[in-house]
Amino acid sequence: MSQSEHPSVTKFRKAASELGIKGEVIQTQETARTADEAAATLGVQVGQIVKSLVFEADGETVLVLTSGENKVDTNKVAIAFNVSKVGKADADKTREVTGYAIGGVPPLGHSTKMKILIDETFKKFDEIWAAAGHPHFVFPTTYEELVRLSGAIPTDVALKG
Repeated sequence: MSQSEHPSVTKFRKAASELGIKGEVIQTQETARTADEAAATLGVQVGQIVKSLVFEADGETVLVLTSGENKVDTNKVAIAFNVSKVGKADADKTREVTGYAIGGVPPLGHSTKMKILIDETFKKFDEIWAAAGHPHFVFPTTYEELVRLSGAIPTDVALKG
């Protein structure tokens, strides 16, 4: 099976079409598993890369869409969701709730509906890039489109210092 036929990409393309995402999914020659790899492959700033990170917040699974230039401040996530404990979900939990493996988790089209926060850092970019179901597939979007289609809550989630 070629990468273009990967079931995760097909699944995301279907979800993207249903949601009305404007950007076309593209295949990269190099892996885009990390924000740094994706930025280098696409020739964009690392801040333009969307990291879709799954967390557990007092037992509830939530998604944080953060800029590749930031680390997530779990205290800010806890405050945003009004919970006391936030921790990163493991690879198995991430696949279970999103339907995708880490490195290819898109910001939309998941197996499970989750509450979503989006990093306000993205406001400064005209275009941002996110995974499309596989580490070799990405798509362009905008901050506004992600907020509108995902129902994400714009929040400062960046760890300072």
